[in-house]
Amino acid sequence: MLLLLWEQLFLVSFVGCLADVESSRTRMRSAVSVREGQGVVLLCGTPPRAGELSFAWIFNEYPSFVQEDSRRFVSQETGHLYIAKVEPSDVGNYSCVVTSRASSSPVLGSPTPLVLRTDGVMGEYEPKIEVQFPETLAAAKGSTVKLECFALGNPVPQINWRRTDGLPFPSKIKLRKSNGMIEIPNFQQEDAGLYECITENSRGKNIARGRLTYYAKPHWLQTIKDVEVAVEDTLYWDCRASGKPKPSYRWLKNGEQLAIEGRIQIENGALTISNLNLTDSGRYQCIAENKHGVISSSAELRVVASAPDFSKSPMKKLIQVQIGSTVDFECKPKAFPKAKYSWKKGGEQCAVNSFPCDGGLRIANVTKGDAGSYTCLATNQFGAARGSTSLRVTEPTRITLAPSNMDVTVGESVVLPCQVQHDPLLDISFTWYFNGTLTELQRDASHFEKVGGSASGDLMIRNIQLKHSGKYVCMVKTEVDSVASAAELIVRGSPGPPGQVRVDEVTDTTAQISWQEGTDNHSPVTTYSIQARTPFSVGWQRATTVPDVIDGKTFTSTVVDLNPWVEYEFRVVASNKIGGGEPSLPSEKVRTEEAVPEIPPSEVSGGGGSRSELVITWDPVPEELQNGEGFGYVVAFRPLGTTTWIQTVVTSPDTPRYVFRNESILPFSPYEVKVGVYNNKGEGPFSAVTTVFSAEEEPSTAPSGVSATSLSSSAIQVSWTAIPWKMSNGRLLGYEVRYWNNGQKEESSNRVKAAGNETSIKITGLRSNLAYFTAVRAYNSAGAGPFSATVNATTKKPPPSQPPGNVVWNVTDSRVILSWEEVRAMDNESEVTGYKVLYRTSSQSRVEVLSTARTTAELWLQLKDDYLIEVRATTEGGDGSSSEQILIPRLASMDARGSAPSVLSIFSVSSFLATIFSLTLNSMLC
Repeated sequence: MLLLLWEQLFLVSFVGCLADVESSRTRMRSAVSVREGQGVVLLCGTPPRAGELSFAWIFNEYPSFVQEDSRRFVSQETGHLYIAKVEPSDVGNYSCVVTSRASSSPVLGSPTPLVLRTDGVMGEYEPKIEVQFPETLAAAKGSTVKLECFALGNPVPQINWRRTDGLPFPSKIKLRKSNGMIEIPNFQQEDAGLYECITENSRGKNIARGRLTYYAKPHWLQTIKDVEVAVEDTLYWDCRASGKPKPSYRWLKNGEQLAIEGRIQIENGALTISNLNLTDSGRYQCIAENKHGVISSSAELRVVASAPDFSKSPMKKLIQVQIGSTVDFECKPKAFPKAKYSWKKGGEQCAVNSFPCDGGLRIANVTKGDAGSYTCLATNQFGAARGSTSLRVTEPTRITLAPSNMDVTVGESVVLPCQVQHDPLLDISFTWYFNGTLTELQRDASHFEKVGGSASGDLMIRNIQLKHSGKYVCMVKTEVDSVASAAELIVRGSPGPPGQVRVDEVTDTTAQISWQEGTDNHSPVTTYSIQARTPFSVGWQRATTVPDVIDGKTFTSTVVDLNPWVEYEFRVVASNKIGGGEPSLPSEKVRTEEAVPEIPPSEVSGGGGSRSELVITWDPVPEELQNGEGFGYVVAFRPLGTTTWIQTVVTSPDTPRYVFRNESILPFSPYEVKVGVYNNKGEGPFSAVTTVFSAEEEPSTAPSGVSATSLSSSAIQVSWTAIPWKMSNGRLLGYEVRYWNNGQKEESSNRVKAAGNETSIKITGLRSNLAYFTAVRAYNSAGAGPFSATVNATTKKPPPSQPPGNVVWNVTDSRVILSWEEVRAMDNESEVTGYKVLYRTSSQSRVEVLSTARTTAELWLQLKDDYLIEVRATTEGGDGSSSEQILIPRLASMDARGSAPSVLSIFSVSSFLATIFSLTLNSMLC
């Protein structure tokens, strides 16, 4: 027998303060005692006038809320806590929490202890439904419906839902709270029906049933609008609404029930009032209602009466049509009730059968004779009104020279003609459409231009491109009519790029290439060519193919003569009679297969090195010719005249040399040398045999007869006797001379070299009046020999820093006599041994030199040009400073004299030239 214990929990009033709430928790309710395995319901009383509430339960202390699952359920309809089967872990204090959704203020009930009885465990029993929904529940359209169902039982019952009509639940329906609640959002009529909640355990099952019914408040399908109707006309107002149950209708006028009589009828919500009079004007209201709601729609009815009036809808002043067309004259004055109409042309009445039903006038197959003024007379019982319009009949527009289909090549220029004949009274305009789109000539002025004047619409297309191929339409418009003419323009160009180039098969030297045909741009493809690119090539290169010429109908070919073990890309170029097209996109990169190398190293040579060495050199084989991985060199050599080759392997493909060291190698001995190649696939060929000499032996003796001579203040000359040398010892490259002054250490000496068989060298750039030490040694490719004994020489004192002064010149015919002051050397300067006179013409750079031991000189010059002259002192230490440069002008063809500025008194160039001019003039006057 199921034992249910019920305990009413006291709840604090919603109007109580928080202090009251806290004090209420101190009042512990009497304990609820149950057996383990028994079901229990803890009640939560709802405060009066509480509004919409939500419920939760606290277990022992906040914030430990009861977690709902298949065993525990909190009803949001009653607020009670249902425990299907009590377990020892349920023992504790329970408090109900009630929250008003309007105020969000929680209210806590007094705690109720739940304890276990000690007189045994409850046995199993079938489900007993304690939470169930009403037998009939009406639900509004669009609302969210929630149905609760929960049962006590041992074992804990399983809950499932279904419709009795067998229809499956749509995806919008959700089962929540361990199937204890079903939620149906946006309730519609198809959701109505009988629902079942099945609770089941191993002891049995129980079912709760309830029917959901659908209702909908009225809502408008069509409302009424303000309307203005002529007197004596009929009003029809359609007022329609939907709802469940179906709404009923009633009408009000100015707030009072509208009485139905002979000319006023209501049918299915529609109001009809015939033979309207002015008293029918007013505010009307249509009301639709059912038991769930009422809606209304209102509008104003104005019944009007007036004579015809053209002020708001005047007739057109002018209508222009072309001969042979149909013209309609509109006559629509405002008139209540509707007017009756008549038409006149000039003063003559128009035929009645020309009037359409709306009061207008229609003339078919218009002729020139129909031109003129037309008047419409509109009348009703309240008055009459007139409106007039003029009709102008024009000649039709005709295209006299239309564009024709054309076939052109990219880059050409063409003119599409469009010339017309039209009525001179009408303005005309030309527009062109290309493939249905208006051509904006200014936007693409580089290609399009309208030519031919105002009466012509000829279109010139310059430098035509493939994109200009298509349909061109010339549209000619006037105010009256429009005509058009179309032409197809075919632009032929070089082909587009082929597509989907791929490598189907690859060997060590070949690749099978295939591709798909691209656009031919209106000119059939005649041939294809294949291009290849590698990391080692300069751009794309034409590839050799089989067949050599690939015709335009072939889409596969074999590329030959490829290098093994090289990464290739391929692309295809199509050509037609116009030219070669754009290349295709590159294929994927592929690597040819490996093969035995075929190319040996070039430039095999050698020589040099250190004692007992044989140096062999070569130019490494480029990577694209190595034909595979594991590439290296086989170096073979043998003494000249022997038959057995000595071989070694160099594994690095970039290595350019090999050095063989052996004490048995004689200096400068000839060897035959060759270098081969190999890779993982095998050995390739050797280079041609060449002769290489072993390393030479460095010189063993020092030069003799070494001497040093001072040449000037900055140079000395070192001389020596050549050492004895045999060609069997190799090639003597030259001599190395080292030098240092007495202020330097020998280890930091400078060095200069004399090439070949030279036995002297001039050392320049030295400091003056300083002792320099020097030694000489011979050298060759093996190294340098011993230095000679050290010799020394002291550089001369420097030349005087004072230039020759007071240079005076005298010219008679071609004879120039110069004189200057003597230069005296200082103690630290070299003594003057003579003078140099340097002269040249102003137009030449070659300088002539005259040496003299005196302070005068005589020159014989051809004075056909200006001469520049300067004087220097000469000493053992070199030439001294130059005098100021003097100018002998070509004017001095007769007697003249002059002088250069002295060292102590320097004149300006202008005063100098003035002096020259004065001297020359005086000479001419003498």
